[in-house]
Amino acid sequence: MTAARLQRALGLAIAIALLLWNAWWLGRGRPGIALAGSLLALPHAPVLALEMLLMRHVHVRQPVPRASLAAVAKAWWHEVGCGVAVFGWRQPWRTHAEPDYLPADAQGRRAVVLVHGFMCNRAMWNPWMRRLRAAGHPFVAVTLSPPWAAIERHAPTLEAAVRRAEQSTGLPPLVVAHSMGGLAVRAWLRSIAALHAAGTAGAVAERTAGIVTIGTPHHGTWLARFGRADNTRQMRLHGPWLKGLAETEKPAGYAGFTCFYSDCDNVVFPVSAAMLPGADNRHVPGQAHVQLLGHPAVFAEVLRRLTLKRGPSPS
Repeated sequence: MTAARLQRALGLAIAIALLLWNAWWLGRGRPGIALAGSLLALPHAPVLALEMLLMRHVHVRQPVPRASLAAVAKAWWHEVGCGVAVFGWRQPWRTHAEPDYLPADAQGRRAVVLVHGFMCNRAMWNPWMRRLRAAGHPFVAVTLSPPWAAIERHAPTLEAAVRRAEQSTGLPPLVVAHSMGGLAVRAWLRSIAALHAAGTAGAVAERTAGIVTIGTPHHGTWLARFGRADNTRQMRLHGPWLKGLAETEKPAGYAGFTCFYSDCDNVVFPVSAAMLPGADNRHVPGQAHVQLLGHPAVFAEVLRRLTLKRGPSPS
């Protein structure tokens, strides 16, 4: 089952339950009980709150100060809204609302390859795709499927997307990834590194114009200890799969990465887990995990990178 189908089924089940609940209690003149039950239509809200509290608890000896409770509460509220918009509407029902944009006159214009994270699909990027199209920037957005597969299984999907972008524009694309998508990109680079004399560093320099990761668990995440799927086990904090991936990489290759992270990321924590040594690591304070995608500084950096003649070279 795809992520979209699962989210459609869940959304419809919640909607039907909500309608039946309200019909029952409003018909009996009990609007208070009807309203209280309606609040249960947001089952992700208490889960997000628990994640936020765990994130603050785990924040020990990190490169940035622990976020205040006020900042965490604000990020939680924004993330509740993001959850409804993304998982309740955009991903279940709008997966193909924004098609890839590779126009006939794309030669010489840098493209973007957009890679989503765990239990998501290409619709995660719908607002980005509208803005990129309006600005005349070509793009390809992938859907990684099946959603619980081992991360390295997505390498062929990324290779196909990068090749499409290269063939349409004549230039290596900028690769932008959210959450687990950044690990899929690194696994893809590992799969092609043998073709380059400089290994992963050469693959970054020759096949991309750089890589931007947004809330990616480069060293895993504390939350993954509760996961049982192949990809969640791979994302356990400092776990064996991640250590094996890092052993195949040369630190020089990280110079081609820009890694955005936040002190209020409720999914990828502690914050240092989203950083790479030697990368351009950028702190965006007060942003929850999905909320990070909407921050102006993140999109502005992508636009800036698209105007460069060539992505950063490994040192």
